[in-house]
Amino acid sequence: MSQTLFAGIEGGGTKFVCAVADENNHILAEARIPTTEPAETLAACADFFQQQKALGKIKSLGIACFGPLDPRPTSPGFGHILATPKPGWTGADVVGFFKQSFDFPIAFDTDVNGAVLAESLWGAGKGLQNLVYFTIGTGIGAGVIAEGKLVHGFLHPEMGHIMLARDPEHDPFPGSCPFHGACFEGLASGPAIEKRWGLKGDQLPPEHPAWALEAHYIALALVSVTCALAPERIVLGGGVMAQEQLLPMIRADFEKLLNGYMQTPLITRQLDSYIALTELEGKAGLYGAFALAQQAWEQTR
Repeated sequence: MSQTLFAGIEGGGTKFVCAVADENNHILAEARIPTTEPAETLAACADFFQQQKALGKIKSLGIACFGPLDPRPTSPGFGHILATPKPGWTGADVVGFFKQSFDFPIAFDTDVNGAVLAESLWGAGKGLQNLVYFTIGTGIGAGVIAEGKLVHGFLHPEMGHIMLARDPEHDPFPGSCPFHGACFEGLASGPAIEKRWGLKGDQLPPEHPAWALEAHYIALALVSVTCALAPERIVLGGGVMAQEQLLPMIRADFEKLLNGYMQTPLITRQLDSYIALTELEGKAGLYGAFALAQQAWEQTR
């Protein structure tokens, strides 16, 4: 009996991870391709999948990609990257490129929407119908599942760019976001930490004042998301969250900022599980691509 195979791409700012897996996410072939200019990068991805024909027939392709992007299949801009600081990628037609070479269904969404889908199926949010996943690293982004479905509006959530309250006397750093300055990403991403303190986060000791400030900004964002969406859990991933001292500080600040509002056992008794670390660190994006591919295939059956 032949295997049911799915193709996945995790498209990042530094590399595209391409893989073929079975329905249980057992990876049969994988390649990491540097993110250069679109035509070169996407051609290398297509070549990889062409070379995997001996494994069997691929049912569908899921692409979980950096953005902003247009994930709406009914939109004329579906499959395109929108205005992005990544040089050369604004306007890139990612889905259109692969449609020229392959006849299987193609799903396209943000890397964080892919990640929240993966967490809901196989990770820290398994079985939950209302979930938010944040990645806090080179950039900050969030994926949202509400009532069991990925959330899209006119595009997709961009929670890394929500505006946070900042005391300029306590923190005079103006922010690093080229679009908004002192938004969440501009204040709390990995590059923001480095630009503010002059060192990368992994070079700062656990007792450095950077981490109290970082925890405060993350907690501010999580309180806003909790009040706006009331998720059953918030999952945190990304390189910045590798700092072990950070999570307890975030929870403590979150509880202080919420100040007894929204009384629910999820928060009052289960805060340690309400704000949780990813269980798919390093794999959430790629597993999300497989989940998107599986959904696309199911929709055609």
